Amino acid sequence: MQEVRGGFWRRLGWVEKTFFVLAVIFALQYFSGLAASLQPLTALAGLFLGLLALIRLVRRTLRRAIWRLRNQLVVAYLLIAVVPMVLGLVLVGIASWAVIGQVAVYLVNSELTRRITFLTGPVEGLLRMPGANPQLFAAQFAPMIERRFSGFQLRISGRTDVHYPPDNTLEGPPAAWNDTNGLVLKDKRVYAWVHAVGNGNELTLLAPITHESLSRLIPGLGDVDLVPYTTRAQVSHVPPKQNLLDIEFSFPFPVRITSWDSTQTVNKGVLLVDTRPFAVLGVVFGETEQWTNGVAGLFLVVLVLFLLVEMASLVAGFRLSRTMTGAVHEIYEGTTHVKEGNFAYRIPVRGNDQLAELSASFNTMTENIGRLLVVAKEKERLQSELEIAREVQAQLFPKAAPSNRTLKLAAACSPARSVSGDYYDYMSISEGAVAFALGDVAGKGISAALLMASIQSAMRTQLTATNGSRPEHLSTASLVSTLNRQLYASTAPEKYATFYFALYDEAQQSLTYTNAGHLPPFLMRGGKFERLEPNGTVVGAFPSAKYGEETVQLEPGDLLVAYTDGIVEPENTYGEMFGEDRFQELLSKYAHLDSPELMARVMEAVVQWTGSSELQDDMTMLVARRV
Repeated sequence: MQEVRGGFWRRLGWVEKTFFVLAVIFALQYFSGLAASLQPLTALAGLFLGLLALIRLVRRTLRRAIWRLRNQLVVAYLLIAVVPMVLGLVLVGIASWAVIGQVAVYLVNSELTRRITFLTGPVEGLLRMPGANPQLFAAQFAPMIERRFSGFQLRISGRTDVHYPPDNTLEGPPAAWNDTNGLVLKDKRVYAWVHAVGNGNELTLLAPITHESLSRLIPGLGDVDLVPYTTRAQVSHVPPKQNLLDIEFSFPFPVRITSWDSTQTVNKGVLLVDTRPFAVLGVVFGETEQWTNGVAGLFLVVLVLFLLVEMASLVAGFRLSRTMTGAVHEIYEGTTHVKEGNFAYRIPVRGNDQLAELSASFNTMTENIGRLLVVAKEKERLQSELEIAREVQAQLFPKAAPSNRTLKLAAACSPARSVSGDYYDYMSISEGAVAFALGDVAGKGISAALLMASIQSAMRTQLTATNGSRPEHLSTASLVSTLNRQLYASTAPEKYATFYFALYDEAQQSLTYTNAGHLPPFLMRGGKFERLEPNGTVVGAFPSAKYGEETVQLEPGDLLVAYTDGIVEPENTYGEMFGEDRFQELLSKYAHLDSPELMARVMEAVVQWTGSSELQDDMTMLVARRV
């Protein structure tokens, strides 16, 4: 008996032995009360080692259980017949939850946005129309707003003082607020609000966002909350269950809420919708019992067909098992030789079934492994060269913007691949005069990067050849025309690029530019945008292309933003492009920030719009700020 116990102890690993020792120490501490302060630490360490020992025991048991080929086939049958069915059902459930939840959130969010947008209509009419009567506004439009947002408060101050309801004590927001609408957090409560200034008056309208008001946005959908700012009522708005498949579920969606106290503070909340699948489908397609039962019946039919297919797969697995055991040994022998480095070994091929094809594929694999090793080495070499190309291209971009008293330049490039086809550059050409350019080469990867390097070389060569000439003695159209001819002569016919080139003269405070087929840069002045339209075609495509040039005066506070299509053309999951409108909104919103921070905010917004960490195209921006 002692020999059996000794053999058992020797077979245990250090994990099991340590666990037993800790168990004994814990028992002594528990019953004797010694070192009570160390008892929780002993218990935690024993629990961790106990779980680790259990995992090791299960692994050893499974290895012994499936060592025999018969048991391996049983496991294979389970994997063939049961696991795919379970995974398929789980996948269908997750996909249904995601799609239907997104639709439910979209319905609620769209209706909430529509109602908030509705509030801006009367406000615009009141504040923008001369002679508008605020008292008449309260009498005519308050009932309409009350039907959409119960319990709202209105305050008009300035030339006229109006409160609705008359006894409300609503005060205006901080002076930093301009015309705005949306959701706002005030005194730990969320409101739908509209704030506008005009015609000598300031209007503020607040409507509380509650569980009831959100749940009534889409009748028959379910319970809607804005976590953690609303409190759910005891009575649920979730419709009754229509069939076995109509399961209640919740779907969250993050929302951004501005702060009443600061225009720069953004709070986060979660729009949580509790609903049922057929409630959402009923809202979208129209709720009919016959349609609902039809959908449920169709789903059950598909489920039965799926089970029949799984049963057929199980039968096929039994038939294949008759020839599987013989082929396993041959494949094992082949893998043993391959493990030893003998790629010339070939296993015998018998029959014409799938296992015979597998044996033939194994022989083909061993024949190709030698070639694959060569390919792997070549790929490693190419990857190393690509990394070198990335480092070389990084050296081509200017390290710092040229110094100028009245114009501050900044640029940034985020490549979609290791190397980029986008191009930007700036350099001083004389005292107080700078030149800058932005381009987008057709295509991506190394070929586009090489053309980008050619463009930079040609442009810098021309600017260097000017010998410090003043901008009034230079012509952007002539420089771009020369660049076009050089690229056409030195590159393939299908290689071309859009190109924007500008010269700034500090003495004249003027900007002369040529836009060769590039996206029109924006000149932001006083909150309004002016497009600097193209005055020529792309460079490198047509040797005799003609280019024009334009001159604009830059005033203090002007912001010139040039960009590539990687900023405005990326699409989200619904196929909708980011677009110039959203780009202009971001520029207006962050124009007060430093140029590097402005570009970072814009690029971050574009990446968030696509919903993917992989860029769809190179993103490049160049910002010229008149100071």
